[in-house]
Parts: sequence; C-alpha cells; structure tokens
Amino acid sequence: MQNTPNLPIILLDAPGAQRAALWGLQDLFALVPRLDPTCTPLDVRILAPDALPQEPVAAFVFAPSIEGTRPVPDHPLIAWAVQQHAQGALACSVCAGAFWLGQAGLLSKRPATTHWALEEEFRQCFPDVRLAPEHILVDDHDVITAGGLMAWTDLGLHLTGRWYGAEMVSRLARHLLVDPGGREQRAYSTFAPPRQHGDAAVLLAQRHMDQQFGTALTVPVLATVAGLSERSFVRRFTAATGTPPASYLQALRVEKARGALERSQASIAQIAWDVGYRDVPAFARAFKSITGLTPGAYRSRFRTPMS
Repeated sequence: MQNTPNLPIILLDAPGAQRAALWGLQDLFALVPRLDPTCTPLDVRILAPDALPQEPVAAFVFAPSIEGTRPVPDHPLIAWAVQQHAQGALACSVCAGAFWLGQAGLLSKRPATTHWALEEEFRQCFPDVRLAPEHILVDDHDVITAGGLMAWTDLGLHLTGRWYGAEMVSRLARHLLVDPGGREQRAYSTFAPPRQHGDAAVLLAQRHMDQQFGTALTVPVLATVAGLSERSFVRRFTAATGTPPASYLQALRVEKARGALERSQASIAQIAWDVGYRDVPAFARAFKSITGLTPGAYRSRFRTPMS
C-alpha cells in the first residue's frame, strides 16, 4: 500500500555534502516507479542553500559531509530546517549530517545515531542527545538518523518502506544487490501520522505529544496546548490525523516502546513507565494489539546484538 507524499523531498547540498550520497538517494528513489509503474514517483530535488523552497516540503536529508566540515550556528540552513520541521517535514540525516540536525536543535533529548568515529565529538557538541552509534539507523518518528558514510542506502530503503511498503523494499534491495536484513524492517509499518494537514493547532498538539508522550496527556491538557475547546480539539484532531487523540497517543507510545525494546536494556516495566503506562498488563495488551507480539516476544525477535 502506497503512502507517498505529495510534497517535495529535498536532498540538501549543504557545505561539504558528499555528492555520491545525494545522487545515490535520488537515483534510488527514481528506481521505484521503474520497477513498478503503478508506484507514484517522488518529487526528489537536490538543492543548494540559496535555492530552497519556503513552502512546506515532505522531508529533507542532510547527507554525509567531507571530513571536518561542520555547520555554523547562523547558517541559513539551520533556520530553514527548524521551520520545515515545525511545519511537519520529516527530518533526516546520514553520518555527519546529524551535526546539522543537532545544531538545529532537532535531536535534543532524542535517540539518534551517527558514524561511530564521530561519537566523542558529537557527544561533546550535543550532550543532551541520546546517541546510539551502535545502530545503523534510528527512526524517532519525525526524525530519522543513519550512521555510516554509506548508510544513505539504509535510509533510502527505510524511506521506501515508509512510502511504498515492505514488498517494494525487497524488490529494490534485490535490484540493487543490497541485503536489507537487519535494517530495522519493523519500522516499514511504523506509526507515521500526517503532519502536513494544514491545521496549526493540531500540529502544536502533535509536537507536544512527541515530546511529552510519557506524561498524562488527557484531552483537556491537549486542548489547552492547541488553544481549542475540548470538543473542537477532538473533532479537528481526528479530522486532521485520521485518528482520535486516545488512539493516536496509544500508537505513539507503542512506537516509542518498540524503539526502547530494540535499543535499550531497560526492563519491560521500566519501558512501560517511560512511555506513559502505569499498569504493565495494560501496556502489554496495547502493545500486542498493535504489533501482534508481546513486549517480551518483540524484544527477542528485534533486539540488536549490541543492545
């Protein structure tokens, strides 16, 4: 089932960006409709900082950079990335591209990855990021980071899964002679609600839920964040996202729990608490209703060896 965005995907030709990654991603996405003419082509653009659109985009990617090239705080790309993410764009990076997302504040208190050789420098620059350099890709819902220089292939396959489904990932991987195994395929059916619905009040609530998913998020609390009455909030939120607030929050919390089960050594009870459940059996029921697996079975199947 396709879930292709109808807005542009911007591959950022930032200072020092490696052209191989930019062109490689563009070529990878262009292969999809060639493999299956029924697939809707993506509008993928490689753009320099002075050619960036101000209208909303679906996603943007900071590619690996030439060794030693780092963003400066006042670079125009920083403000552009912050604005686009605030409007609902999916923010992505590969390798040292994570420094751009870090500089923009988009990784604050989030899990992320980058090249293992950059771990010490990255931690010094952004100590509040939950860095996991042992992972080749970390999907944190509206921000995705990939690790090594060639991890643009992992990011490309991952996004293909989001937008075209797991079957196309397999076809594309076979065509490219790339092994998709171990590339966190569980996220091909990840919870990815719409953010470019045009309702600014609802987007405020979504962003609040992203950041405070572990706290008590009742309709009155979210309606206050959105600046709406409770009745208007529920109506507009459901219309914009296609999901009622309670179901949305459950799916979001389960998605966060999946990542924690894969990447951390925390107990299931601790993870349940961290994502907002005070009753472990209730958490287990919600988790199984969405994933088809108990938390323990999910961890056994998807936990990475270094977790």
